[in-house]
Amino acid sequence: MTLFPGMFTGVLGESMLKRAQEAGALTVDLVDFRAYATDRHRTVDDTPYGGGAGMLLKPDPIFAAMDDLRARVGPAGPPDERVILLSPAGRRFNQAVAEEYARSQRLVLLCGHYEGFDDRVRQGLATEELSLGDFVLTGGEIAAMAVIDAVARLLPGVLGNRASAEDESHSSGLLEYPQFTRPAEFRGMRVPETLLSGHHQKIEMWRRRHALYRTWRYRPDLLANAKLSDQDRAWLRQFASGDFSGIDVR
Repeated sequence: MTLFPGMFTGVLGESMLKRAQEAGALTVDLVDFRAYATDRHRTVDDTPYGGGAGMLLKPDPIFAAMDDLRARVGPAGPPDERVILLSPAGRRFNQAVAEEYARSQRLVLLCGHYEGFDDRVRQGLATEELSLGDFVLTGGEIAAMAVIDAVARLLPGVLGNRASAEDESHSSGLLEYPQFTRPAEFRGMRVPETLLSGHHQKIEMWRRRHALYRTWRYRPDLLANAKLSDQDRAWLRQFASGDFSGIDVR
């Protein structure tokens, strides 16, 4: 639900999201709630009671849009429908939340604008609030695009190779290991010999070790919730001691 459905045209009309819709794995219904305003000027905002800067989105067009949506696609309730208010007050969006959303049949993303929503939208419609992070966007549209993309790629049949989603950064709790393709040498930079060896066990060990190293170096906060083996912990102790043998630290 957005005041600016045109912002989604490029994102939904290209690449993976376009293919997902063509394959029937994903349906996106863009609802312009300005169309549900009842006055001659299609007014969707008003000044806040009590004063203050900016304008607030009125509740009535948004509730009317939701009523119409449910009438068209059928009523649903949790866990089949989640009404998500995109808001800086919401829980932080991450891969675990994307996986949770991918198990739902319907997500309704409410894109705010101006100074935000009349709080009755939160009270009477939203089942939850969601934030991309601690920064300010002009509206909720870009956040909604990020949610659509992250969730869609987890749906069955969207990615050609299911392992692609499972191996990527954050899916395992760690950042992804470095990857290379042809040529084996480029401008003096060579692909690590282990990856050229054809020895699958050594390659898997190399990948796990480098994923741990990258996470330890760049996002150590992720390690608190990652599933770690005894070997993983031994490697982490090695890194902490300043021993990076066997690691390409370029």
